[in-house]
Amino acid sequence: MELGLHIADFTFPDGPPALADDLVTIAQTAEAKGFAKISVMDHLWQIGPVGPVDTDMLEAYTALGYLAAVTEKVDLLAWVTATVYREPGLLAKAVTTLDVLSKGRAYLGIGAAWNEEECVGLGLPFPSTAERFERLEETLQICLQMWGDDQGPYDGTHYKLGSTLNVPQPLRRPHPPILIGGSGEKKTLRMVAQYAQACNLFGGPDVEHKLNVLRGHCETLGTDYDAIEKTVMFPLDPGADGAGVDELLGQLKALADLGISHVHGWVPNVAAITPLEILGDRVVPVIADW
Repeated sequence: MELGLHIADFTFPDGPPALADDLVTIAQTAEAKGFAKISVMDHLWQIGPVGPVDTDMLEAYTALGYLAAVTEKVDLLAWVTATVYREPGLLAKAVTTLDVLSKGRAYLGIGAAWNEEECVGLGLPFPSTAERFERLEETLQICLQMWGDDQGPYDGTHYKLGSTLNVPQPLRRPHPPILIGGSGEKKTLRMVAQYAQACNLFGGPDVEHKLNVLRGHCETLGTDYDAIEKTVMFPLDPGADGAGVDELLGQLKALADLGISHVHGWVPNVAAITPLEILGDRVVPVIADW
């Protein structure tokens, strides 16, 4: 099992003037301590579960490009890209650029989008739930076509591309791994089985059930269930001076026993760095054998 760091809050103690330096310290510490992935949210305003709407937030792919320049080993992704925020051709190009400039460390994390408030506020499209999922599937098809050998047109219901030329191609072949966020049983997990190399679930009592649903979709579509990376978004809180490490290890072991191979989450007070160091010293080496 591996850990990943989700940077969801950019409101650091020294404010925006020091944000770039703080972000470098956080990312480089996480990498040095054995975290396998670093992600940022694809939001333009802060979301309620994390903090007030007017606290600091960075645009995802600009931030990831910056992180690519200051790290060497960790995989980088938006957890997860909101499908309707970017046209698919531009998104495929952005992920390609991230992959080339990170020397092959990009993932495409993607979902159907949900934050109507920021879409209305900033003039971004926010169609119905059904249409957002249709657009998600077409976006996946376009990305895969752009990352493949077919440079021809794409003619979908919502997107029409005259050519899917994409030069240079990603360094990671056959393409950057695709992680689809969400646990909807009829649409999301079916798309994981059909298009993705990783799923993302939320920790809770239904994880085992969701994995069984995914297994069923894989059987129907002829996909190798075991080849799909099973990830869970889960808070990574070691507690003050590591007081919560044993409890956290118990929670992670329960997820590992279900087949979860990557646990990705936000770390409280991450800018203080000590929580990252505790996780790296006392959690990462233990779970590596699970």
